[in-house]
Amino acid sequence: MKGLLIVLSGPSGVGKGTVRKVLMEDESLKLAFSISMTTRQPRNGEIDGVDYFFVDKETFNQNIKNGELLEYARFVGNSYGTPRSYVEKLRNEGKNVLLEIETNGAKQVMEKFSDDDKFVSIFLLPPSPEELESRIRGRQTESEEVIQERLAKSRKELKLSSLYMYQVVNETPEQAAKEISKIIKSKEN
Repeated sequence: MKGLLIVLSGPSGVGKGTVRKVLMEDESLKLAFSISMTTRQPRNGEIDGVDYFFVDKETFNQNIKNGELLEYARFVGNSYGTPRSYVEKLRNEGKNVLLEIETNGAKQVMEKFSDDDKFVSIFLLPPSPEELESRIRGRQTESEEVIQERLAKSRKELKLSSLYMYQVVNETPEQAAKEISKIIKSKEN
């Protein structure tokens, strides 16, 4: 039986990565995390086909031209995208494929899969705007300028939550993962 395609989005700092890690621990969900293709150089310790599919710009652009990417974006001079064939291979193996992607990429995927009954889009919300700001500031890794940019971007992204099939508030990663797990299991049947 073909697996689900699950898009998980939300603003920066909402906890997407943490919730994803909790979800991935639940073997009953049969989740596979999608590996992105990128034109950036591998960082120390990163492995092609494990962390990313590392390709040159020409190969990436050819994939766009051939319609081989479910979604793609350019960021800081590099390109990132989700390879269609890799995702479909996993789904055909009965795995539920999780894409943790930005709202722009999510919109591209939603347009392509709007009539697929094995597609789920989930937007992860913060408990409040104040809590989101607290989480972003709590990282203590960025300048005030970068924090303000992230907050402005988050406000724009939060307005897009209604485009998604489901909205889940991330009070705690465990609670959010439990709600998302229920959504996944309801869509499998």
